[in-house]
Amino acid sequence: MYEYEFQQLRATDLIRRADHERQIREASRARRAARREAAESSAEHESHSRRLRRPRSARTA
Repeated sequence: MYEYEFQQLRATDLIRRADHERQIREASRARRAARREAAESSAEHESHSRRLRRPRSARTA
């Protein structure tokens, strides 16, 4: 009898953990989408110059 109850508790705990992790993923996706949307809307207000970005790595000698 104890094994069945232990298995039920374990299954409930795993379901709870999976739901919590799913909520965390959804929240991070929502934050990421909000940042992207904010970046796109702010990019419209910036100048439209054709200046190239500086290279990320230094030049070799």
